[in-house]
Amino acid sequence: MIRARDWTGHPLGPPGTWPAEFRAALSLVLNSPESMILAWGPDLHFFFNDTYFPLLGPRLAWAMGERFDVVWADAWDQAKPIIDAAMAGSPERFIDLPWQLDTDRGSRETWWTFSYSRVLDAAGRVTGLFILTNETTARVRADAALKESQGRLESALAELRDLNATLAQQVEERTADRNALWTLSSDMMLRCLFDGTITAVNPAWTEVLGWRPDELIGTKLIAFVHPDDFDRTVEGAQQLATGSSLARFDNRYRHRDGGYRWISWAARPGEGVINAVGRDFTAERERADALAATEEALRQSQKMEAVGQLTGGIAHDFNNLLAGISGSLELIQTRLGQGRVMDVDRYINAAQGASKRAAALTHRLLAFSRRQTLDPKPTDVNRLVAGMEELIRRTVGPAVIVEVMGAPGLWPALVDPPQLENALLNLCINARDAMPEGGRITIETANAWLDERAARRHDMPPGQYLSLCVTDTGIGMPPEIVGKVFEPFFTTKPLGQGTGLGLSMIYGFAQQSGGQVRIHSEVGKGTTVCLYLPRHRGAVAEEDAHTAVGAPPRAAPGETVLVVDDEPTVRMLVTEVLEDLGYTAIEAADSAAGLRVLQSDVRIDLLVSDIGLPGGMNGRQMAEAGRVTRPGLKVLFVTGYAENAVLGNGQLDAGMQVITKPFVVEVLGARIREMIGTA
Repeated sequence: MIRARDWTGHPLGPPGTWPAEFRAALSLVLNSPESMILAWGPDLHFFFNDTYFPLLGPRLAWAMGERFDVVWADAWDQAKPIIDAAMAGSPERFIDLPWQLDTDRGSRETWWTFSYSRVLDAAGRVTGLFILTNETTARVRADAALKESQGRLESALAELRDLNATLAQQVEERTADRNALWTLSSDMMLRCLFDGTITAVNPAWTEVLGWRPDELIGTKLIAFVHPDDFDRTVEGAQQLATGSSLARFDNRYRHRDGGYRWISWAARPGEGVINAVGRDFTAERERADALAATEEALRQSQKMEAVGQLTGGIAHDFNNLLAGISGSLELIQTRLGQGRVMDVDRYINAAQGASKRAAALTHRLLAFSRRQTLDPKPTDVNRLVAGMEELIRRTVGPAVIVEVMGAPGLWPALVDPPQLENALLNLCINARDAMPEGGRITIETANAWLDERAARRHDMPPGQYLSLCVTDTGIGMPPEIVGKVFEPFFTTKPLGQGTGLGLSMIYGFAQQSGGQVRIHSEVGKGTTVCLYLPRHRGAVAEEDAHTAVGAPPRAAPGETVLVVDDEPTVRMLVTEVLEDLGYTAIEAADSAAGLRVLQSDVRIDLLVSDIGLPGGMNGRQMAEAGRVTRPGLKVLFVTGYAENAVLGNGQLDAGMQVITKPFVVEVLGARIREMIGTA
């Protein structure tokens, strides 16, 4: 219907111009199996899915894209206050709301369950409303009929108590009515003693929960209640025992298949017994929970993505500048070692220290935005913690006791070991700062198998994980602080003593590694932060002996490297490093010039290229085009920002590697030598 409509002159314009947020929200509506509406823009233009068609009646042919108040002009007075409240930030859910509508079945009184929630753009502005609708007319009328039937039954029972033996025929008639209702009702009917012993159930129990009446009578009702609802159910029974009725009481009962169903009860006490009628509303409850979870995930995703894009872009430009600063200083230091200029070592060391601190900041920004370049390896986390233990003890000082509890048989993880070490050290430093008078830090590892329920609580997919937890005995944090600790630049430390990026960096690292981080804290009792990392099924390699970093080996005669980078300073630095090591270096400032060299017959042993390039292609596209005529071409990408879309989220082809700006000259030379692969 959207394609069929002529959008000429429409305030929203043709579909091809609609913004991405609008398209994403509209896709969610059109693909939902539930009856959903999207009201978009300041005029609340009306969009709906196929399930909503029957509700529109004669409006169906023209309603798509029309204003909400035009489509439902006859119900606008009732709808407007609800919509205004939702747009103002008070999303609401209405259950069994009466509504007079003109549908394809004619004008009639209906009942509906509505859920209104706002749609926000990346800047947090309100752009429209999601409206989930479910018609409950049949159930409302059935409930009314049931209530009427219950009234009749209660009247019949009252009459029976007052009638004498001469009214036996009337008693039989009333009893027949009661038995028919008991037998035919689709709602569950129950009679039990005040201690919970079941004395009678109707056949609907078998339909809803699978249990036969003979399996239930004589057993305790509480034996079928979900463990999480046990205490509430006991409290409800106590309320009934005092003579009070329960108009609505919701809890879960175990089905014969082992699952649970949500039952809504109406109960009242009688003479020594409890009479109750229950209705299965499991599907309605699950739909409401799923919608709430989806809305919360959408809001969180929008917030985190907006900040991630900002920090990723800043880090890109900043790291390009750092590469020039750091590389220039290293070359100056080389010249000093050759005695070619005056001694300015202290200036060089100061500049290098500043550039390294700036680089550390950008790495934290990238970690938060989940765009850093990770080098995941099968990792024994117990071994990693053991290797960090002495450093942690020296860092936190003698006033803090460090206890390590490594789980035997710990599963391996596929993570970037240096980043995990950095995260662990950050957590221990935070723990130390929370214990100014000293205390205890406990580092603990464990295997964790999260089922559906536990995974939902941790906001993770179910499966096997290993956990790395750091617990302190410090001052703890109140809930309002715990809710903010993963936000970028938020810190509880005094001005100048923290960037507010430590925990947000750990959050980004965990997310990028396919895991999660969770925090629990109580004021005066301490804090526990747990990293959850997916289990790796492969083996962990034995540790290699550490090779000392020395002067890079010299190039073999004739070895040639093509350097492609749009930043002249970086291009000049890499070229000089190559020439100092005896390589022939060829420069290109964009992808078009680089590809011309690759398509020539000049010798190229290695391509060193930035990823983000002008000239119509990015670095990876240029390299792949060059491999058409040079199938064995080896490629080293040098970048200040890991463009995951270009790198395929770290999945590079054989013969391709990445090194991150700013880089150490010796490391660059060693990597080039390693990739070219000759002695």
